[in-house]
Amino acid sequence: MLDINMQSESIGVTNGFKRSAEFSIAWQMPYLNSKELIHIEANTMSNRNATNQAVAGYRMESTLRGVDLNLLTVFDAVMQEQNITRAAHNLGMSQPAVSNAVARLKNMFNDELFMRHGRGIQPTQRARQLFGPVRQALQLIRNELPCSIFSPESSSRLFKLVVCSPCDMRFAPSIMSSISKQAPGIKLHMDSDVDSLLSEKMRYQEVDFVINYARFEEQGYSSTEIFSDELVVVASSSHPRLGDNISLEELKAESHATLSRINGMRSFSEQAYRDLECHSAYQGSSLSNILYVVSQSELVTIAPRWLVQSISNLDNVKILDLPVENKFISGYLSWHESSEKDKAHIWMRDQLMMICGETIAAAR
Repeated sequence: MLDINMQSESIGVTNGFKRSAEFSIAWQMPYLNSKELIHIEANTMSNRNATNQAVAGYRMESTLRGVDLNLLTVFDAVMQEQNITRAAHNLGMSQPAVSNAVARLKNMFNDELFMRHGRGIQPTQRARQLFGPVRQALQLIRNELPCSIFSPESSSRLFKLVVCSPCDMRFAPSIMSSISKQAPGIKLHMDSDVDSLLSEKMRYQEVDFVINYARFEEQGYSSTEIFSDELVVVASSSHPRLGDNISLEELKAESHATLSRINGMRSFSEQAYRDLECHSAYQGSSLSNILYVVSQSELVTIAPRWLVQSISNLDNVKILDLPVENKFISGYLSWHESSEKDKAHIWMRDQLMMICGETIAAAR
């Protein structure tokens, strides 16, 4: 009878020979039970899988070595500007060099990536899919570079902000004015619309900051309170059932005008009405529209005091104290933690907190 170790060393020329050798061991050693045979086969398969994984890993590393990772910075710049000339200026490269890099990127990803559109270019669906992960990877690398510096006076960075209604009415003008004075080269893209993909957009840095009444509770996101608003009840000055005060029972008995849920995201009204059960008879897309409807009807609504006091004609509405224990709602500045070490991001974060604080203080 052959020794097992000798048999093991003779195995390996082909899979067919290997299996016949394993069968030979089993045939010549009848005292091995079925569990032991299964254990031998499992070890053989485990070793084979480990070898295959190692080969696959080596192939992946070899493929990555053949990629010019500098092309990804070009991709990021072109995606942000959607214009070859402006991207070249921001990168300190010539326009032909950027065009050549884009051609190589198309080859790399086997996709057109950018199509001509008017005077600029428009990203393909594949380019849009790549933008978030590529930008996040580049930012992680930048965060770890010890020599990276940020100068707001000379920066041409683009920041994308979502300032949800009604916060946009309050903060957008001050933010744009202050940043343009301190950092004239920095570009801001501000949007008041939100959707259910907002957290994903922040994760992949398609959105840098969000100012909203909703706090991001998910892991990987940071939110800091930057203001607190007093909530009041608003009704028409000629409302037939309401005087200068309103009880909780009266509030619940009235029909309300509320802010609609936008693309699956919680609205301001869902925060303001979180502990109240009221009938919503009208849903509007903005609080300014809602206040107008309230002023011309028997509907009531809950709104921030500052917003009501900012409308042009207060004679048409009455402001009543909200009959609940907690009359305040917090507002938050939120961002994704992948940008925590980004010096430009830190600077903008500080500016937004300061600007919002100064705006509120000036209105008091």
